[in-house]
Amino acid sequence: MLEKNNLRLTEEKEQGTYILKPKPHGLRKISMAPANEHLTMHIANQVYKINTAENGLIFFSNGEPAYITKRFDIGEHGIKLAKEDFASLAQKTEENAGHNFKYAYSYEGIADLIKKYVGAWKIEMEKFYSLVVFNFLYSNGDAHLKNFSLLETKNGDYVLSPAYDLMDTRIHVEEDGFFALDNELFKEWHWSDFRINNTDHHPCKEDFIEFGKTIEINEQRINKILEPFLTIQKKVGVLIKNSFLDEDTKSQYLTHYNDRLKMLNSK
Repeated sequence: MLEKNNLRLTEEKEQGTYILKPKPHGLRKISMAPANEHLTMHIANQVYKINTAENGLIFFSNGEPAYITKRFDIGEHGIKLAKEDFASLAQKTEENAGHNFKYAYSYEGIADLIKKYVGAWKIEMEKFYSLVVFNFLYSNGDAHLKNFSLLETKNGDYVLSPAYDLMDTRIHVEEDGFFALDNELFKEWHWSDFRINNTDHHPCKEDFIEFGKTIEINEQRINKILEPFLTIQKKVGVLIKNSFLDEDTKSQYLTHYNDRLKMLNSK
C-alpha cells in the first residue's frame, strides 16, 4: 500500500493497489531493469499515446531503484475488476502446453481471441496492433501471452487492458528472434523476404501492413497507425537522456531503437 508517499506491506484481507518490482536476478545489467521498464512505459505513453499502467521509480534507503506500478484491476472503493490474460483465454497452462506455454502462440492468434471475447473488437484491435508494433520497435522480446490482458469495464464488457511489462529486453538477455511468441506475427509462415530486398530476413513495414490486414484493420487506418512508428521521434531521445539509465545503457537503448527503426523502414 502507498500512504503519503510511504510504502508499506498489505495487511491480512487488505487489497493492495500497487505492485513493487525490485531489480530481478540472473540478467545482465540487472540494476538497470527498473529504469528500463520505467523509460519504456513512458515512451509508449508519451510518444505513441499507448494506454499504459500508471508507474514510477522509487529508491530504497541504500539507493537501489525499484519499479512500482498501480494496479489497473482495482476499481472504485477497492472493488476488483475481472482481468484475464491471453494465456487463460487461449486455455494454455504449463500442465497442458508445457513449460513454454506462454510463448507457444502467434499475435494473429491473440487477435482471434480479441474478436471472440470483445464486443467492440475493431476499436481494441487497433490498440493491440499499435502495441505489437511498439514491442518490435523497442526490442521487447518478452511480450508473451500473459503480458496482454482483457479488463472488465464498469459496464461489464471487456477491453484491452492498459499496457504493462514493457522494456527493451535485449539489454538484459541474448535473443535469437524478433518477437516473444514462437509463431511470431502469423499463425502460418508469411514473411516478405521473397517480395522485397530483405536479405537479413527481418520483419519490416510490409510485414506489419500484411499483419494489419490479416487481423482486419482497414488499410488506411494501418498506414495512419504506423506513421509515428516509421519516423524518428525526437522526444524519444529526450526521454532516454533524462532517464535513470546509466550512460552506457542509454547509448545501448538508443542504438537498439535506431536499429529496429531501420528494419521497419526497409524496402
